[in-house]
Amino acid sequence: MSIIVVNNLTKKFKEPNKTDLIAVNDVSFNVSEGEIFGLLGPNGAGKTTTLEIIEGIQKPSSGETLIKNISTQKDLNKVKNLIGIQLQSSAYYEYLKLDEILSLFGSFYNKSVVPEKLLEIVKLQDKKRALIKQLSGGQQQRFSICAALVNDPEIVFLDEPTTGLDPQARHLMWKFIKKINQQGKTVVLTTHYMEEAEYLCDRVGIMDKGEIIALDTPKNMVRQLPSSARIHFHALEQFDLEKLKSVDGILNVEKNGDNIYHLKVTKSNEVLPKLYKWAEQKNVFMQDLEVISADLEDVFLELTGKKLRE
Repeated sequence: MSIIVVNNLTKKFKEPNKTDLIAVNDVSFNVSEGEIFGLLGPNGAGKTTTLEIIEGIQKPSSGETLIKNISTQKDLNKVKNLIGIQLQSSAYYEYLKLDEILSLFGSFYNKSVVPEKLLEIVKLQDKKRALIKQLSGGQQQRFSICAALVNDPEIVFLDEPTTGLDPQARHLMWKFIKKINQQGKTVVLTTHYMEEAEYLCDRVGIMDKGEIIALDTPKNMVRQLPSSARIHFHALEQFDLEKLKSVDGILNVEKNGDNIYHLKVTKSNEVLPKLYKWAEQKNVFMQDLEVISADLEDVFLELTGKKLRE
């Protein structure tokens, strides 16, 4: 059952003496109840604008967004009680304690969760009497998610929830997001980290230039790639790349400095024996051979030719 419906969403920004900037271009997709749904894309792809229209922060130029069949454009007050939002950056009252901030935010809604329970979810219960400036960067990110849960929402929007965190803090944040989802909440997030999307998301939509160019589960996206893996190795001597391309199953060959070769292959388990046989026949000695399975980053590069952070 779809809890979020986006129909033909378009957002244009008028610029003086210039053609309108189309940030979101006729985007349509649904989010199922209880899933973690991710939007991926380079900077400027339209991810945040799309989320802000769904959340009712921005108005679309055309199209509609529905949450539980309620229009976020026509009946935003009803929608506000259903959603929680964690923005890319948040500002809190500097001289209020954490539990006081949550109590204040909770007073804005018809229902709210007691601060102690919220802080426990993100393991900050021992910081309830701390000021926001006394928290580390990771703790502040966790508190921002905590604040998004103050009205016990059915849907939680997270805009780049782990940006700027070290790997340990990022993995801890993933656990909290999974925990929120396991409590029955639908989660919609944007991220710059492919491994984050693969770990967390049931489905992802890839955006580029304001459009959804792919939408599926991470595994299905990877399965649809012509290349299922990459093989890297170092050769002691140089050789003709075209001859290596003659090995059945090798789709592409690139060479970096110091004779390091990068291959895109169909199925690594089938190509490797052929590659070893070819190397033996050509007296090519391969060192430091590494096989890397294709992932979402490969999908993104295949579809757009760009890196995620461009």
